[in-house]
Amino acid sequence: MSNTTTPLRPVGLEAPAPRVAAPPLPQTVAETGLSEEFITDLILKTLYVQGARLGQEIVDTVRLPFPFVDEQLLALQHRRFVEVRSTHGPSRAGYVFDLTTAGRDRAREATEANQYVGPAPVPLDQYRRWCEVQSIRHARVTRREVEAGFDWLVLDHEVLDQIGPAINSARSLFLYGDPGNGKTASAETIARLLGGAIYIPYALEVDGQVVVTYDPLFHRPVQRDDPPDGFEEELFGRGGIHDGRYIQIHRPVVLVGGELTLEQLDLQYDQFTKMYQAPFQVKANGGVLIVDDFGRQRMPPRELLNRWIVPLEKRVDFLTLHTGVKFPVPFDCLLIMATNIRPSELIEEAFLRRIHYKIKVESPTPDQYEAIFRRCCEERGLAFDTDAVHLIYREFYEHHSIAPRGCHPRDVLDHLIDIAKYLEREPTLSPELLRRAGRSYFLDFVTAG
Repeated sequence: MSNTTTPLRPVGLEAPAPRVAAPPLPQTVAETGLSEEFITDLILKTLYVQGARLGQEIVDTVRLPFPFVDEQLLALQHRRFVEVRSTHGPSRAGYVFDLTTAGRDRAREATEANQYVGPAPVPLDQYRRWCEVQSIRHARVTRREVEAGFDWLVLDHEVLDQIGPAINSARSLFLYGDPGNGKTASAETIARLLGGAIYIPYALEVDGQVVVTYDPLFHRPVQRDDPPDGFEEELFGRGGIHDGRYIQIHRPVVLVGGELTLEQLDLQYDQFTKMYQAPFQVKANGGVLIVDDFGRQRMPPRELLNRWIVPLEKRVDFLTLHTGVKFPVPFDCLLIMATNIRPSELIEEAFLRRIHYKIKVESPTPDQYEAIFRRCCEERGLAFDTDAVHLIYREFYEHHSIAPRGCHPRDVLDHLIDIAKYLEREPTLSPELLRRAGRSYFLDFVTAG
């Protein structure tokens, strides 16, 4: 049985991400998988959008080794698309480059294809290979790690022993049960348990189109304790760290809820910028995708599961460009669905069997409830009293036939503290404050009963 005690711990409390294998720095333009024309257009758009820039500043934007960038700049100078405005030092990295009139015209043409300016994209085939190298299937947790990770929740060892293998499967997990018992908290705890770090590209190149994959909402860059001497040294290859088109992030956790629509599981095309945003499942690759409140989305559960039948079984998803080109992308994430609705009311057995693990999150027993209540008191600096738990059971749960939930101790105590502040009193587990907190919190339940 699983019960929450407090809101989730701040995400920044994970242990430092370990060193992991990194995408190697490309040694030739051919190794980038991009055409010279693509790189040239990216440089032109960078100067068009950002204005005159040092050679090193262009490198910092497109994240390609300086020799590659300088080779294209020289070609652009010969074609009279780019000129040198001034110099700052003997190296061309210190030259200030700007567009000529002809260069501006050519840059405008390039922006008509797409307005992307940023790190050079990674071709789809390179992305697929790198996903395989750092697949979530390689992540493992042990019984000891699971017990330590869930020590802030009150759970039976039987439940933990179901969760552990589900994590190691790296496939799919269905968490169901009554509301308020910690399904979402358990799902996010599972995500944190996996830990670690991976490399993802800032963007993908697919059939000449750009798909943005890096999303600061879900992707948290790893902050190195011993950073290199600078990106310039990395790009010149004098201590090359990794392909600058990738960024190292903590294993991603993508959470979506009732707002999820079927359209959001496909590429999001912007008619104005002519660029794509990757869907949630691509942003979750290498990590965890949590569908909270499953069954309350704007489409029937059957449609959502139908959409993921092939990805769940083959670990490959198919996306379509607005040009009609269809292409495969890895579906390399642990999918967790959490719901308050009975599984039998959501989907039929034939569909449910495609979800590999099903774990019911039960309401707390009286002993578990007391343990949760005690923890919540400790976290709020309140002196615990067993009589307080007995009063809540007697006057609310039993008298009004209300089922105890794991979130109740936290919420009732927060109400009690709010009331004490209003009355300018020290918060204690006095019968008066407990009854007032219970009446304000359980009112809807009492009326409904």
